[in-house]
Amino acid sequence: MAIVKYSPGIEYLKGSLAKPKKQNGHNHGDYLIGTHREAPTQSKECTRLYVRKGNTYGNVIPQTELAINARNRFTAVSQAIKIRRRDLTKLTTDQQAFLAQKDTPGGKKTMTAYYWLICGQEYDQAHNG
Repeated sequence: MAIVKYSPGIEYLKGSLAKPKKQNGHNHGDYLIGTHREAPTQSKECTRLYVRKGNTYGNVIPQTELAINARNRFTAVSQAIKIRRRDLTKLTTDQQAFLAQKDTPGGKKTMTAYYWLICGQEYDQAHNG
């Protein structure tokens, strides 16, 4: 592993520094990605630089039915959560139900996680019987 040192005045870089250029249906070049860890640590080295192949982030394998169903479920449940959060008629009951289950074993600790649980269960019940 190499230590990354930048020019004076630049503390760190985060994100993609270089991306492959796509021409005639294929990529030329690679990704150059800089990261900076902000979490507390004992290590003084918190900056990393990675090189990834140009086709790293492409979907190169054919999608299985299971993967397509999981993607469709994710999309549908996230839309249901978005709608449910804005529904003022359900807000009070959702908050009360969330607080009631929060401190139980296996209870969801955030409202978002709780919404994923209940909307996911509703989706599964509607689509899997």
